[in-house]
Amino acid sequence: MQMYPLGDSAIIVQFDNKITLDAHYKVRVLVDRLQGNSFKGMLEFVPALTTVTVYYNPLQLSYKEAYSALERIVSSLEATPMGAARTVEIPVCYGGEFGPDLEFVADHNGLTVDEVVQIHSGSEYLVYMIGFAPGFPYLGGMSENIQAPRRSSPRITIPAGTVGIAGMQTGIYPIETPGGWQLIGRTPEALFRPNESSPSLLQIGDIVRFRPILGKEYGVWKGRVK
Repeated sequence: MQMYPLGDSAIIVQFDNKITLDAHYKVRVLVDRLQGNSFKGMLEFVPALTTVTVYYNPLQLSYKEAYSALERIVSSLEATPMGAARTVEIPVCYGGEFGPDLEFVADHNGLTVDEVVQIHSGSEYLVYMIGFAPGFPYLGGMSENIQAPRRSSPRITIPAGTVGIAGMQTGIYPIETPGGWQLIGRTPEALFRPNESSPSLLQIGDIVRFRPILGKEYGVWKGRVK
């Protein structure tokens, strides 16, 4: 574990230099602790794959004071087992106009389209972090049998709800945005809901399951989403 400054008003707590379940659990433990017991002058914190960045008001305390306060919290963390994770089912309409790169992913791995869908929807995925765009989940746990490289040329516009693959990761674009992941399907579920108290449908530590649906169900579901 390391702690080091980020500019003149933030400190990064880094638990590992590679993505591991142990680092992920430590990130969540620190997040839980900061949510219930911050220190005077702390403004906010941002969890990531292996780090938590803690922002403080430099007009209220120095870097040394902030470092000491944060160090006391970090040093008191215990390897407490996390509670049961919330499981969220995400309906996905695979292929066609919703997943134009599904056949590429299948060909790249020597599989059929149906096999890719079966593998992708047959796993459980851990939400390691939310980032890149509001509500974008970085999901771990994808089978290496369906991994695929990023596109050589990113798309300028990807519709909200599109499910993508890049390397060993899969994720969901919550809003319309550019992107270079291989697109295999789309969900009618709204992942970013700015008018709700918790704008992101998914939270760090959630478990995601994908459920294949047909285009007709996609249309019905989409019609219900506000």
